[in-house]
Amino acid sequence: MSASLHPHHLIDHALTEAGPLARELLNLVQDELDAQPQYFPLRDGWRKVRGNFAADFEGKLISLLQAGRRGEDPLHRPLQIGGLESLSLVDEHQALQDVAIAHVAQAAEEMSRAELHQIGNFYAALRGIARARERDNPLRPALYAHALHHALAVSPVGAQAQYELMRVAAGPLARALNRQYVAACATLHAANIGDMVASHGRTQSDPLAHQRLAAARGIGSRSGQGTLDGLSRRVDAANSRPQGLGAAAPRDPNAPAPFVRTTGPDMLSRLYDQILADPRLLPPLKALLARLQIAVVRLARADATLLRRQDHPTWSLLNRVAAHGMAFERVDDPRLVEFLRFMEAEAQLLVDAPTPTAMLFQQVLARVDAQIDQQARQSSAQNAVALAALERGQQRNEWRELIREQIDHQIAGAPLAPRMHRFLQTAWVEVIVSAMVRHGRESQEALAAMETVDAVIDSLTTPRDSADREALRMRLPVLIERLMAGCDSIQLPDAKREPALTELMGQHARLLRGQPALDPGARRPTRPDATSSNAPASADEIVRRLMEERDSQVPSHWLSVDVDRGELPTVPVQLYNEHDSPDARAALQRWIDGLQIGRWFHMFIQGDWHTAQIAWIGEGHQFMLFVGREAEERMPLTRRALEALLANGLITALEDDSVVQRAVDTLMSDLDGG
Repeated sequence: MSASLHPHHLIDHALTEAGPLARELLNLVQDELDAQPQYFPLRDGWRKVRGNFAADFEGKLISLLQAGRRGEDPLHRPLQIGGLESLSLVDEHQALQDVAIAHVAQAAEEMSRAELHQIGNFYAALRGIARARERDNPLRPALYAHALHHALAVSPVGAQAQYELMRVAAGPLARALNRQYVAACATLHAANIGDMVASHGRTQSDPLAHQRLAAARGIGSRSGQGTLDGLSRRVDAANSRPQGLGAAAPRDPNAPAPFVRTTGPDMLSRLYDQILADPRLLPPLKALLARLQIAVVRLARADATLLRRQDHPTWSLLNRVAAHGMAFERVDDPRLVEFLRFMEAEAQLLVDAPTPTAMLFQQVLARVDAQIDQQARQSSAQNAVALAALERGQQRNEWRELIREQIDHQIAGAPLAPRMHRFLQTAWVEVIVSAMVRHGRESQEALAAMETVDAVIDSLTTPRDSADREALRMRLPVLIERLMAGCDSIQLPDAKREPALTELMGQHARLLRGQPALDPGARRPTRPDATSSNAPASADEIVRRLMEERDSQVPSHWLSVDVDRGELPTVPVQLYNEHDSPDARAALQRWIDGLQIGRWFHMFIQGDWHTAQIAWIGEGHQFMLFVGREAEERMPLTRRALEALLANGLITALEDDSVVQRAVDTLMSDLDGG
């Protein structure tokens, strides 16, 4: 490598260009908004953003580039770590941000694919690694997408407007970055290393090639080609052709051996060799699968369907074991070590069986599923109580309405003064609902909070004699203490509790003096009439409604917008991204219903790709807990967030790109001549 090119030269140049790029992007976005009529509604939000946009974008970009210059991965963020009480729930609003970041990065990657290939190879060569990895490129588009998101997120516009503005900025940013990437490649060529970076790692296999092939096939479109049965038929057809007709074409000595006259055992051997050659498999996992080959070969002698059925229990077992093992990065991960120890006994059982059968492989597969399930559940066992509370939290809004209606009926006609009447309709509803969420709907804490409403009403009954007044005097300290404890449970400020409690104690004082709880001349609070929609709402009522409805609003537009996915490691999304289609809704439902504890996924969350395992599924599949490669990593997601990621191609199960399918694809390619 030329000594004239300093390793940090490209980053240093990008740092000097951060300011000009920020100002250029500011003007380009403005031009885009002015030129396209469909963007006119966004111009008001952009006016709120543009004042600080350039400075915010430049500052964030510089910090990310400087981290890359230090040799760090500026975008690497582990999943949330800690107890569930400290975790934030990932809902559709968070997913909205991730979809926007992925879209902006992908737009730039599509426009500058060749340039990014060379720049990535340059940094791979600097690190002495054979194959360029995206995360090793400190100039990758994802950094600029994060800087763009930051510049919009710190502005006073809402999440939906932020998302739409990022889509507007995606094209201008991609074009601006393309000029920078072209200039960077020119620098590499001027240093006489252009040929080296263009070819570095060329002999390595593309880790996403099989995923792109699977995406091209699509779900449910396999009809022979690309399947195990299709491979067998192609081999049979090749073997049935007459030999020796015509002149033989010259053959590359490095090309794979042809399939012509390949027998069943030969094909099985070639298929298994491809499985064991999968670069994603860790060495101990390859050793385990190699041991299983003994049983697979013996089964093939007696079971003719093995090389015809891709859903054969044998291949299902290999796919399950491989997918689980591929989720781990380190051979010494305790969870992987435990799983391999379990599999040693299962593999020995298959090897020692006198006559292996499909049923025997199916039984082993069932035990493997149970082991993976149990191992995953252990990851969430210590947080079971908090998990249940998070799930109940999804019912907060529904419970709030039910409790408010119930209290409205309870206090109708009760001699409550206005402030206490309002307190029970609002603050105490939250006390009850919070107790239901934390402890359960039928818990003692929730029941006690509901009984407090009756206790308040009973305390305002006019005593008949001095004995009743004395009994009331004895009950009041306990009642006030219960009210104070409830307020503390939701951290209700003194300013919101004291007026109502003071008013209540004033009523009690009247009762103890022999007077009625409510002054006969005072205006009684009326029960809200749900049918009188024309009644003007007070300022407090409007604020209350907005606060209650804020978290339940779903940004529907962005969920139906397509994202250019390109090489993102995703499943085919054509079945999921049309939300108004009955087929799309049915496909989403099937996908959600098919989720199982223990399965591993690649998912784009919190602005980066993560590998995570489902450790807990709530009732109705409305809530899931994922654990990361590090056992302490936690990520609770709502169903809506998962649907959003799926509809935009940002989540895929590891098993969707199985080792058997990859092997079949490779052999089909070999059969077609490469």
